[in-house]
Amino acid sequence: MIGRRAAIAALCAAVAALSSVASSAPSPAPDILVSRQLLESQQLQVGDVVSLSSDTSGANPRSFRIAGQYEPTPDPMRLGAVRLEVRMHLPDVVGLTAQSDPLDAESVDAINVVLANDDEARATVRRLMTAVPGTLAERTGNDERRAAPFVVLERFHLAIAIVTVIASSVFLLALMLMLVEERRATVGMLRLIGFRRSRILQHVLAEGVVIAITGALFGVVLSVVLEGGINRFFQWRYDTALVFVHITPGVALRSVTVAVPLGVAAIFASSWSLLRGEGISLTRR
Repeated sequence: MIGRRAAIAALCAAVAALSSVASSAPSPAPDILVSRQLLESQQLQVGDVVSLSSDTSGANPRSFRIAGQYEPTPDPMRLGAVRLEVRMHLPDVVGLTAQSDPLDAESVDAINVVLANDDEARATVRRLMTAVPGTLAERTGNDERRAAPFVVLERFHLAIAIVTVIASSVFLLALMLMLVEERRATVGMLRLIGFRRSRILQHVLAEGVVIAITGALFGVVLSVVLEGGINRFFQWRYDTALVFVHITPGVALRSVTVAVPLGVAAIFASSWSLLRGEGISLTRR
C-alpha cells in the first residue's frame, strides 16, 4: 500500500514538472509573409525567424517566423519602387504598432466598408459625413484622383498613335508612288491591248487588299512574338510583375481595321494618275 502511494506521488511530481517546463517554454513565433523583393534583398529563407519593430530605432522588437513569400500586387503608380513589404495577421499588427497608451490597441484610423449596391456609394458618403461630424468618407474602389494620371496617359498615347498613323500613311503613299512609277510601262501596255480602266482598277485594288492584309497580319504576328520579350525585359528592369504589353484580340482587330483601308487608299491614290493617262503617253520613256 505504501509502495503504491509512493508511485502515485512520484507520477504526480513528474506531471507537475512537465507542466512547469511546458509553461516556461517560449511560445512559437507568429507566422508572416515576406515580399519576394525583401526576401531576396536580405537573403532570407522560408522558416527563418526575424525581429520586427515599429520604432525606427529598433526598440521593443518582436520575433516572427517567415511562413512564405508573395509577389506584391502590380501597381503602375509605384513603378520603380522597391516593394519591401511584410504581411501579418491583424492581432500581430496591433501588438506590434500599439504604443504605451492602452487605447492604441482599441482604436482604428480607417474602416473599409463594402456596399451591396455600388450605386448608393455617393449617397452613403454624404450621409456618413453629415451624421458623424469630423468623419472623412470617400470612395476607394473607383478613385477618380487615382485614375486621373492614367486618363492623361491614355490621351497621350492616342495622340502618339494618331501622329504615327499619319506619318506611316505618308511614307506608305510615297513608297507606293515609287512602285507605281516602275510599273508605268506595264499599265500602258495593258491599256494599248484593250484593257479598260475599270478592270485595271479592280486588279490594283485587289492587289492592294492582299498587300494591306498581309502587312497587317505580319505586324500583329510580330507584336505577339515580341510581347513576351518586352514584358520580361521591363519586368526585370523595374523588378515587378506588371504586364507592360498585352496584345488582345480586340487590339489586333482594331489594328487590322485601321491598316487595311489605309493600305488600299494609298495604293488607289498612287495609281490614280496612271489610270487617268492615255496608253501611249504611259509607254513613253
